[in-house]
Amino acid sequence: MRLRGWKSASVAIGLLLGIAVLLSAAPGPPLPQAPQTAAHSITLSLDPTQTKVHFMVDSTLHTVHGTFALKSGSLQFDPQTGKAGGSIVVNAVSGESGNSSRDERMHKEILETWKFAEATFRLTQVEGQVSLNAPSDFKVRGIITLHGTDHELLATVHSEFTGEHWNGTAKFDVPYIQWGIKNPSNFLLKVKPVVNVELEMAGVAKDAK
Repeated sequence: MRLRGWKSASVAIGLLLGIAVLLSAAPGPPLPQAPQTAAHSITLSLDPTQTKVHFMVDSTLHTVHGTFALKSGSLQFDPQTGKAGGSIVVNAVSGESGNSSRDERMHKEILETWKFAEATFRLTQVEGQVSLNAPSDFKVRGIITLHGTDHELLATVHSEFTGEHWNGTAKFDVPYIQWGIKNPSNFLLKVKPVVNVELEMAGVAKDAK
């Protein structure tokens, strides 16, 4: 009787241990996951008829003002992460400063637009908060291709959105001599080595989720 009782107890203990092992191996309830925010981007198209590049450079005799025309432009950015893309293409051949002889030298000797007909800015990052409901100020980073070479560029931007339409300005400096562009100075005229640029922009905005 004792032997049979020990056998029964051993079987019961074995069953309990087996159940315990199965329960420990069974997957537990899923852990709660952090909610994910759906990524979306804003696409900004630039209207060439409402977009213009203004430039200004000081010299010992006077301050030169001029403009370039936009060829095309489309930018995309994620308001949450700041990740951005797209490009702005400027028609370098369109540059004019109101003085035909000065402009001829600018195109022929300085910018060599007969060889480098375009200047391109490729957007890579937006820094700061962009409001789609109120005026906002922020910065953008990217690569500008000018006179055949690439350079990192940081610009300050002011933007305003009205429904699907938007407008804004981007300001930055171009140290053209440092970037390998010919110095237009001579023994009578000394030109500063930095050009101040303001990009006046307008177009349509689309929210693509």
